[in-house]
This record gives sequence, C-alpha cells and structure tokens, in this order.
Amino acid sequence: MWFFARDPVRDFPFELSPEPPEGSPPGPWVLHRGRKKATGSPVSIFVYDVKPCADEQTQVAKAAFKRLKTLRHPNILAYIDGLETEKCLHVVTEAVTPLGAYLKARVDAGGLKEQELSWGLHQIVKALSFLVNDCSLIHNNVCTAAVFVDRAGEWKLGGLDYMYSAQGNGGGPPRKGIPELEQYDPPELADSSGRVVKEKWSADMWRLGCLIWEVFNGPLPRAAALRNPGKIPKSLVPHYCELVGANPKVRPNPARFLQNCRAPGGFMNNRFVDTNLFLEEIQIKEPAEKQKFFQELSKSLDSFPEDFCRHKVLPQLLTAFEFGNAGAVVLTPLFKVGKFLSAEEYQQKIIPVVVKMFSSTDRAMRIRLLQQMEQFIQYLDEPTVNTQIFPHVVHGFLDTNPAIREQTVKSMLLLAPKLNETNLNVELMKHFARLQAKDEQGPIRCNTTVCLGKIGSYLSASTRHRVLTSAFSRATKDPFAPSRVAGVLGFAATHNLYSMNDCAHKILPVLCGLTVDPEKSVRDQAFRAIRSFLSKLESVSEDPTQLAEVGDAPPRPTPEGHPAPAPTPAPAPPTSSHWETQEEDKDAAEDSSAADRWDDEDWGSLEQEAESVLAQQEDWSARGQAGQAGQVSHPEHKPPESDWSSWEVEGSWEQGWQEPSSPEPPPEGTRLASEYNWGGPEPSDKGDPFAALSMRPSAQPRPDPDSWGEDSWEGLETESRQAKAELARKKREERRREMEAKRAEKKAARGPMKLGARKLD
Repeated sequence: MWFFARDPVRDFPFELSPEPPEGSPPGPWVLHRGRKKATGSPVSIFVYDVKPCADEQTQVAKAAFKRLKTLRHPNILAYIDGLETEKCLHVVTEAVTPLGAYLKARVDAGGLKEQELSWGLHQIVKALSFLVNDCSLIHNNVCTAAVFVDRAGEWKLGGLDYMYSAQGNGGGPPRKGIPELEQYDPPELADSSGRVVKEKWSADMWRLGCLIWEVFNGPLPRAAALRNPGKIPKSLVPHYCELVGANPKVRPNPARFLQNCRAPGGFMNNRFVDTNLFLEEIQIKEPAEKQKFFQELSKSLDSFPEDFCRHKVLPQLLTAFEFGNAGAVVLTPLFKVGKFLSAEEYQQKIIPVVVKMFSSTDRAMRIRLLQQMEQFIQYLDEPTVNTQIFPHVVHGFLDTNPAIREQTVKSMLLLAPKLNETNLNVELMKHFARLQAKDEQGPIRCNTTVCLGKIGSYLSASTRHRVLTSAFSRATKDPFAPSRVAGVLGFAATHNLYSMNDCAHKILPVLCGLTVDPEKSVRDQAFRAIRSFLSKLESVSEDPTQLAEVGDAPPRPTPEGHPAPAPTPAPAPPTSSHWETQEEDKDAAEDSSAADRWDDEDWGSLEQEAESVLAQQEDWSARGQAGQAGQVSHPEHKPPESDWSSWEVEGSWEQGWQEPSSPEPPPEGTRLASEYNWGGPEPSDKGDPFAALSMRPSAQPRPDPDSWGEDSWEGLETESRQAKAELARKKREERRREMEAKRAEKKAARGPMKLGARKLD
C-alpha cells in the first residue's frame, strides 16, 4: 500500500499573490502580498526559505515567528496565521506596506502632513513602551525597515527577529550579522568594558532617534549624520536630541518621551492625535463626551487623510450608531466620510444604516436625514425608496413640528423621480393637497406649490390633468403673498403640460384676476405669465391647421356607460383630445422659439433672488393694515372646476381654498420657510431649492393701459357692471318662466275642479 504525503503549503488557506515581493526589509524574510482563499480578503505573508548551512539564521527566523504569535498589541504587527515546514516558514499578518515604500508613495502623491507623521511616531513609541515597561523586552531592531503601515495609515512595529529579554535570563542580544542593521546600534555597545551606566530602554531609544531622522530626511547614510536634525520639525528637535545624546543614562523612557511630546505646543499635541486617542478609548467614554466628540469631528475630517477616514473613522461611526446610541450626531461625519467611498462600498456600508435611520422616531435624526438627502439619494435604488424609505418619510407630512413638515416637502424633489405610480400619483398628491389646503404655515403652503411645480413632469398624464390646474389656481387665492407668486410661476414652469383649451379657458382667467392683486410682485409675475401664455396661443393661431384642431375640436367624449357630466365640481376624468397629444410633440419647438423661456429662467428665479423677497416682505410688515388687506383672498376670483374626484373629502384639491375667518398676517415679518426657526435643528440653506423664493419684477415693461384702445379701465369696469346686471335680469326672467310652466303642469295634472263643499277659512 502506498501512502502519499499531503503538501502543507498547498493545503494552507492562504495563497501568495503572483505579483513580485513588495520590497523585503533587511533580514531573513521576504514580504509578499496574499489573500485568504475562502474570502479573498487581502493579507501580507512573510516567507523564509530554510537554507542548508544557515542554522543560526533559521533559529532567528523561528524565534521571530514565535514572538509574533504571542505578542498582541494594537501597535505591533497583527499575527493571523502561520505555517512551519522543513523547507519554509510562512507568517500571515494583516495587510501592510513597508514604511519606506509608504512614505515614498505619499511624497509622490503630494506629501505627508506633520499630523500624520506625529501619530505614526506616537504609535511606534507606544509599542516600545509596551515592550520595555510591560514585557521587559528589548526590540533591538528599531528602524524604518521594521515599521509597516496598514490600510488606515496606522503604523505597526514588526521586525522582531533580534528581540531579547531585558532581565538577562534569555542570554544577551543575538548577533545580527547584517551591516545595514548594525549602523543603528548605539555607541555604548562598542564599549566592551561594561562600565557604561545605562537603562534597559537606552538602546531602543537611540534607535528611535534614528527612525525619526529617517522619517524626515530619508535613509540614514551613517551614524554621524544624526548630529544634523535636517528637516525634523522645531517642536520635535529638543526631544530628538535627548534620544541621540551620547549619555545613555539621560535618554528618556518611552512613556516620558510621549508625555513630553504631548505637552502644550508639542509635536504630538494636535487635533489628529487627539481624535485617534479618543477613538481608541471610545468604548469607555461617557455618552456626553461621545456626543461632543462627534459634533466636533465633522470640522476636522476635511484635513484628515482619506484612508484614515475610510478605514478607521467610518467603522467607529457605524459602531457608535449601531450599539452606542449616538443618534443624529453621527450623520454629518458619516456622510462626509461617505464621499471617500466607491459606489459599491457605499451600498454595503452606508445604505443599510440610512434605511434603518429612517425608521427612527428621533425627530433630530429625521430632520437631519431629510436635510442631507442630497448626499446619498443617488445610491438608493427604486425598490428601496418605495418600500423602505418613502413609507417612513410620509409621516413627516403629519408631524406637528413645522420644520419637519417643511423638510419633508423639500425632500420630495429628490425622491419623486424614484417613486412608483401609486406612491407618486396617489399617496404623495393626497398629502400635498392637504398641506396646501389645511396647513396653517404660509411658507409650507408656498413650498408645497413650488415642489409640485418642479415635480409636475414626473406625474402621470391623467394626474397632471386633474391636479396641476386646480392646485396652482388654489395657490393664487392664498392669503400668503409668496404662495400666490408660487402659483403663478407654477403655471409658467409647467406650461408645456396644458392643452390650448386649458390655457385659454382655465389658466388665463385665473392669471388675469391677479393683475389687480394688492401686491406688486404678484401683479408683475402675473403680467409676465399672461404674456407668455398669450404668445403661445398666438403662435398656434398663426397656423390654420392647428387653429382648426383647437377651435373646432368637438367636446371631449365621456367614457362609455356614463352620462354626460353635470356642471358640478369633480366630473369623471375626460380623455385626451388629439390636440393634447400633438401639443406634447411640439413642446420642444415652442420652447425654443417662445419669447419667455419659463422653465429655466423664471422658475429658477425662485432660488436666486432672496434679497428682493426679504425687502418686499419687510415692506409688507411695515404697511400694517394695508399689508394685511393684501393677503386676503379675493372672493370674486372663483377657481376653475376641478376634475380631481378620486381623493378623500378632507384635503382634496377640489374643495377649493378655505379662506381663514380673518386676514392672515405674515408670521414673524413674513419670513420664508427656510428662514424660520421652528424650535428644532436649524435647516441648512446650502443648495436648498426653497431657500429663496423670488417675486422679482419682470425686466420687460408693463403694458400701458392707454395703448389698449379708446376704452379706459373705468369704461371696462362700467361695461362689466352692465353686463352683470343684464345677466342677472335674464336669469330672473328665465326662472320666472320656469316657475309658471311648472304651475301650469301641476294644474293640468289635477284636472277640472270638482263640486263640493268649500273649505271654511
């Protein structure tokens, strides 16, 4: 029977990368990149090939293998796995890069900041303090070749080949036999008399001075170069000189060296080191300390290295939210760090947290999520938005806090393109209708109208036909003047969504009523909108074929099985005429030739002219009773009939504007929605499409009444009164005839009068 020996290298759960070695440090080891076979996660693999007649070197490698397995410290290279055979040694550690290669790459990419170097040196000194003070071990190999850097930029101490006990029970220091490493030995080692007084850490602190010199000046050519500090920062020079002093007795203990460098004004006393130290101890910090830390963290992230933010700060933020009850304070730094992630990483790490946050009942978290939605909306897919985000967001429409209602309305600008048919055309419109009709805050009603105008193109054709005209008409009757302006600009921004019949019969009558609005800003925008719609109608009138289709089009048919709608609000939704289809096909051509381009210029002015709004609003509040009278809706301007019959009675568009019992004064000087402090977190105005509603007067001259012909405004009003009186007289005459006809019919139905006793009075 044959027995086949298994190859332990082949069965090892890690494999070496086919790439060449990363640059092996002086010593017996060769560093390779590798990965775990099961997961593909990256690792580093130190390989030592056993050679004949190299027993001493092999013993050094095996001792280093053993030391690395038993030593566990955050600042010492982390051991993962290992393999020992007769032919080789494999030591698997966390994925790292040699310090020399790391420094060169960072210099080529733009250079290292002092704060990064200060934290790296802090970590190495802390590792030496652990070895000498806690373990009584002498590293005996501190230099650039013994330091490695992980993916977060953390420095790790390796190179444990020549370590020995400080207590002398393991023998003296092993012989290195490598000239490149022997140049880091302190001068007292050349004195074989043993009369030199020194501390157990003296040799390693000398070598730490060599490491500091190399970090700032490059490879050490010879020991004499240590006399010139070179590029070492001035705040570090005094402490560096203590390390490379000739007297080993005065070299500081690693712990005292850290204390000296952390003193006020010291090299290691900066925000980056403070942040790292707090993160290392975050689990034992008080909740109040964590809150303050996360609030201040966002200000510093821009100056921190990207790798540090991705691989060290981000995990701590996620942990703090998941298990530490950190709440809304983690949102701002979380989204800042998210900018450094790829789309795939964002989906894996950030999106699950965001989805969970939306289900929170914490108002501060909800409003911050809504304010910062622009930073993560592009990473949300439609199923996630409709099933996990939107059902929680809509609760904000019913919140008692006005700030949350306002931010919920604004968030719909970003969510609307990803909503499905039901959520967009049914659920969202129901909430918008209630807000515009019932909300007591004028700025929220205004912003609802603004948002509807911006998302109108995403609505289905049937919903647009039922909703837009009624909604914008209602806005023009709002007692809050900016809402009336928003209604006018809403019509203008969605002009390509209406048929010519709607423009002539529904929209222009509403706009004409606003030409006598008490507020000049409303009148100016109304005149401008009227000119735009008239220009559109006039351009259609010039084409006889289009005019025939518009003017001679038969009444829109009613769906089969239903009687013709009575002249009451909310008839059944009519079908589209041939003109409506043709109109949409020609929108692009009309937009490019129209005199007023509303889509880009005037609706966009809602976001560009805050100053003019504030000035006018101050004027409103100063006018007292005159200003208040300007906010009362005009009962003579009746809104057009609404075809929106599918909504609930409460808050539906077809209810019309419910005027308040008394004029509504502009709250707090008539500030806009984005300027209100509702008692919650202050909303951010940066990039906010609602931050500035503009009632900018039109640059075009207003039409001169005298140029309209011989009829003056007074003549038109007199004629209007006469027409109304004549119409009323005709209605009374028609009503009288109808009553006489009914009495005659009843008399004929009773027949001739029968003889009998008269009824006594």
